[in-house]
Amino acid sequence: MSNTFTHDYAIAVEPQDIDFMGHVNNARYLNWVQEAVLDHWRSFAPPHAVAAHLWVALKHEITYRRPTLLGDEVIATVLLEKVQGARAFYETVIRRGEEVLAEVKSSWCCIDAETLRPARLARDVIARFFPLTEAS
Repeated sequence: MSNTFTHDYAIAVEPQDIDFMGHVNNARYLNWVQEAVLDHWRSFAPPHAVAAHLWVALKHEITYRRPTLLGDEVIATVLLEKVQGARAFYETVIRRGEEVLAEVKSSWCCIDAETLRPARLARDVIARFFPLTEAS
């Protein structure tokens, strides 16, 4: 992970997340990543930017390391790696304690909430996601 602010998002493993094999269904991880990335956005972005922008996932690349089970205490650690034009590139690591359950690389497109067209974020908004040494 690069030198940017990380964001932890607690995940509740629900009975409906469990598949026929007794562990969390693989598709559920993508829901968790979406929830975690959007929570990351809302936690760092100013309210006016949150109201003016929506996010659409473009691509997810997921590596499953270990199964997640009902009752597990799970945390998704989200990191915004870079912003390029209207695109944002994220890394999300899902853990149970120190044990990595899944690693996800994803790219997202920022959308203007009114026009529903791709939109670039203002520099001052982007700077809120990176340490001061990186934003200068």
